[in-house]
Amino acid sequence: MSISPVSPIAGFDPVGGIKRTDTNKTANQPEGGAGASFGDAMIKALGQVNKLQQQADDMAVKLATGDVEDVHKAMIAMNKARLAFNFTLQVRNKVIEAYQEIMRMQV
Repeated sequence: MSISPVSPIAGFDPVGGIKRTDTNKTANQPEGGAGASFGDAMIKALGQVNKLQQQADDMAVKLATGDVEDVHKAMIAMNKARLAFNFTLQVRNKVIEAYQEIMRMQV
């Protein structure tokens, strides 16, 4: 039995057609490369987390109705969504902590 590695969640488009147009981008900046803004990266990451959550919800419904043939895939999808959400929460907490630390600095 071969076990395939977990693929990274990078490369998904934001769910729901969330697109952000940035007027200060130049035409020669690569999309998603070093020239991408932090806001674009956050929108993309939140879209990926949202997509994982929706996939987990779909698998949970299928599991409850008995439509899932492989219970392991459903559990893996749910755990992926849980881990992505927890990671997102930790990033949010660190960003808030950094902001609060900057606000406490005396100029």
